[in-house]
Amino acid sequence: MSAEEASASSPNASSQVPLPASPDPTFSPRQNPPVPIPLSFPDNGNLTLAWIEDLVSAFEWSSRHLTPSQFPYVFPVSVFDTLVLKASKILHKEPNCVPVNEGGDENSSVVVVGDVHGQLHDVIFLLKDAGWPSENRFFVFNGDYVDRGSWGLETFLLLLAWKVFLPHRVFLLRGNHESKYCTSVYGFEKEVMAKYGAQGKHAYRKCLGCFEGLPLASIIAGSVYTAHGGLFRSIPVTSLKRPKGKKGRKILSNLADGRNLKLGSFDELNKARRSVLDPPWEGLNLIPGDVLWSDPSMKPGLSPNKDRGIGLLWGPDCTEEFLKKYHLKLIIRSHEGPDAREKRSGLSEMQNGYTIDHDVESGKLITVFSAPDYPQFQAAGERYNNLGAYIVLEPPEFSTPMFHSFAAVTPRPQGEPFYDFEEVIDSDEELDFLSVQNDFSS
Repeated sequence: MSAEEASASSPNASSQVPLPASPDPTFSPRQNPPVPIPLSFPDNGNLTLAWIEDLVSAFEWSSRHLTPSQFPYVFPVSVFDTLVLKASKILHKEPNCVPVNEGGDENSSVVVVGDVHGQLHDVIFLLKDAGWPSENRFFVFNGDYVDRGSWGLETFLLLLAWKVFLPHRVFLLRGNHESKYCTSVYGFEKEVMAKYGAQGKHAYRKCLGCFEGLPLASIIAGSVYTAHGGLFRSIPVTSLKRPKGKKGRKILSNLADGRNLKLGSFDELNKARRSVLDPPWEGLNLIPGDVLWSDPSMKPGLSPNKDRGIGLLWGPDCTEEFLKKYHLKLIIRSHEGPDAREKRSGLSEMQNGYTIDHDVESGKLITVFSAPDYPQFQAAGERYNNLGAYIVLEPPEFSTPMFHSFAAVTPRPQGEPFYDFEEVIDSDEELDFLSVQNDFSS
């Protein structure tokens, strides 16, 4: 199926449902929605595949026919609250590193998705192209659902709906953009305010709370590690001596200068505090900061990621060490689109939606990026016209990646940028963390 065909086909598209009565005289789209709106949460509290298909159809239609401020006529804040609450309860109970298809069911496959950045129509195409999540088809989404694209809210809500419907088949990991800082810079905060108006602050706070529950990584079938950025450091813990009879106080070293850096363990990862990830990235935030912001390098060893100002750079020797130590075959990460990759020497461009960055004795390190024709808004220069991609892992080994590249759905509806893309830097490198540290720690 082509992207254009997927865009044109939508569930229940043949039915024409009258619009709800509205006191807002601007609520006058060019055609009626294909499903009843506003959407309501099922009375029994249980989502169904039919409900999600209606959600897909309603979001796709509203993106083309309604203004952002009319979004509550499709998805009222009461429905938003119920969905986010149900998803948050599930997510907060999951460990930092979630097991996916543990034991490797021979009747199932696993789809791994990279950054999508609010490109709703491409996400819908990807889901249809790969096949809806099901009992035999797991999905691991590797973070960065929001920011830069015009439909981050719809994208995030759609994926939360899949999580609530199939909690043990759909896994949503955290990206570096699922944070208060990034969403305040790259548009998601303003998008939520524009779409929910007077209830925008409430909705945005609920989203931030949900972000805090997103796991940091996954292990697929015991052989594949996935995380948004990648590998992470070990953090030495020292105890300060106190007078006899009193307990010592544990101090976490931040190793900010890069000396004595060592790869961390899964035990450390699962003990890390994931509930907050905003400046300052130190102490308990060090491991989550590494997992979400680190990048591979062709230079051996571990070193601070000075270009980003957070996280690590790790070389092929570190990839080999990590794979061998934990008996893994693949590391799949995301985090770098075509804008970031054009600035990185020694690593492949992201034009096909994926790259194989390290090919070592024990396996491979792969970057997958699932937002084609990215970014949606670009201030100057030729567009990258990159493809997006997703990865399918099949039994019995789940360690031979099958890459599926795809072009952006066209025509893309006219959307709002929600951030000053002409002034904000193109990629996440060189973000001014220090200037906002006081704002987020107060």
